[in-house]
Amino acid sequence: MGLWTLLLLHFHLAVCVSLPAPSNVSISSYNMEHILRFSPGPGTPPDALFTVQIYSSRRQRWKAVAGCQELTAGQMCNLTDKLKDVLDHYMAQVRASRTNQTSQWTKSREFQPLTDTVLGPPDFYVSGCGNCLILQIRDSSWSRFDHNVQLKNLYWEVEFNVKRTRDGAELRLKLPYEQKSVISHLQPGVEYCVSASFTSILNHNAVSSERHCAFTSPPPPRHTLLLVLGLVGGFSLVLVLVVCRVIFRNKVSLELLRRRLNRFKSTKFPA
Repeated sequence: MGLWTLLLLHFHLAVCVSLPAPSNVSISSYNMEHILRFSPGPGTPPDALFTVQIYSSRRQRWKAVAGCQELTAGQMCNLTDKLKDVLDHYMAQVRASRTNQTSQWTKSREFQPLTDTVLGPPDFYVSGCGNCLILQIRDSSWSRFDHNVQLKNLYWEVEFNVKRTRDGAELRLKLPYEQKSVISHLQPGVEYCVSASFTSILNHNAVSSERHCAFTSPPPPRHTLLLVLGLVGGFSLVLVLVVCRVIFRNKVSLELLRRRLNRFKSTKFPA
């Protein structure tokens, strides 16, 4: 009887762990929105369902994720509300199941929200201020962190890449995050293009924004430039004419003086 019991137990275990284990279990994060993705193992029946659990290094236990207990192949699990401690380290695991059948658990790599999330670019606009640029970051860029006090209280910087349109000269600088920043010591009347990204000492997974361009001060209107060029050209022409006239008059005066001297010599000293 003992042998039959062992055989039945072995058969039961073989049946219960007969499904292929899921693969490619990973947590991706963008702007602190955390999504778990996975792939069914090769040969997984189409009617199999998938269960998700998460592990916290601080609590040191696995916990089922509500709303992610009967996922189908291709579905994702949103973990944003479950991974709230940005400094904690988490793992996730996924298992396939079917009537009287289950698979082994497949685990993700360790995930820390603060260091592993990808920070999207700030939304801002640029305007000139003489020999400087004013960069105004819109409220929507910062509101992404409103749901997490830990994240909002961290020290953030904005990294700017400033490129001069005329010759492509570039400079990079980091400034403490403020809604309004000023980049000084630029050339007046010159166009610059600026891109920006969030950064912190603990996270360097930032995406840079598109370039926004502006003149430090308004360039002179085209008709004004043409007027200035015309005035300069006219003044140059007048100056040339005056110089030519002076030279001509001097030449004539010298010729008259030479003739008078010759007459004087003829009268004073007749042959």
